[in-house]
Amino acid sequence: MRLSPRFALITGGFVALALIGGCAVSTVGEASASAVQVTASSSASPSPTVAPSEPVGPLEGRTIVIDPGHTGAWTAKWGYRKVPDGNGRKKACNSSGTATNRGYSEHAYNLAQAKALAKELRALGATVLLNRTDDKTRSNKLCVNHRADLLNTNSADLLISLHADGNLGKGHRGFHIIVSKAMDGGKTVIAKSKALAKDLHTALERATSMPRSNYIGKGTAYSFRSDLGTLNFAKHPAVMIELGNMRNATDAKLFTSTEFRTQAAEAITAGVVAYLS
Repeated sequence: MRLSPRFALITGGFVALALIGGCAVSTVGEASASAVQVTASSSASPSPTVAPSEPVGPLEGRTIVIDPGHTGAWTAKWGYRKVPDGNGRKKACNSSGTATNRGYSEHAYNLAQAKALAKELRALGATVLLNRTDDKTRSNKLCVNHRADLLNTNSADLLISLHADGNLGKGHRGFHIIVSKAMDGGKTVIAKSKALAKDLHTALERATSMPRSNYIGKGTAYSFRSDLGTLNFAKHPAVMIELGNMRNATDAKLFTSTEFRTQAAEAITAGVVAYLS
């Protein structure tokens, strides 16, 4: 095996040294009557090997909270209890969520989509926190007035709440993104949340099979509300994505597709990277 040479200037000529098994054999670089041999001490320590540094992902050092909306453990007694909505009013702790016409529940889809998203974000170096990791938990922490707790207590970079709509309008389909008009973080956080929503909107429209909503925001697929505790209590950027309309047959087929969930996860991740860059 031939190693890369090191070059030294000796008596006006260049000598290439190849260190093999503790010995060095030199070759005179210019014509000479006699060869010059340099012997390395057998006790000499080998040069330290520097391991190549691991590539740093674009989300290294970032903390992102994913909120899979609703829960499969919902009950009327638990869910209908009134809690603060973050804007001076009260509303239900949590609703049961919607479902496709064939019975695929929103809470199950939200969790599956959250896990797919977490995988993509972690692959790029992000620390990812989820409000729930199963579909069997019923806790006050899942009431709308506590959904932003992980975001706030960890001073995370942002929160994405994942949902799917249940609109019954004929032909109504597509994703839309909700931004609060009454966030605890004030005007600065609202402005940052709008910027996040824009990057996510662009990525979802470019990279998924789900079109933007044809019934929300006059076709813009943006919704600005002040009644959602999940977003109102946020002190850092936060948005809610309704990834389509479960009551639309075309959208419903996408929700049950592993390919679409991967597609959506990759698009949301691209939007997050664009926002944080």
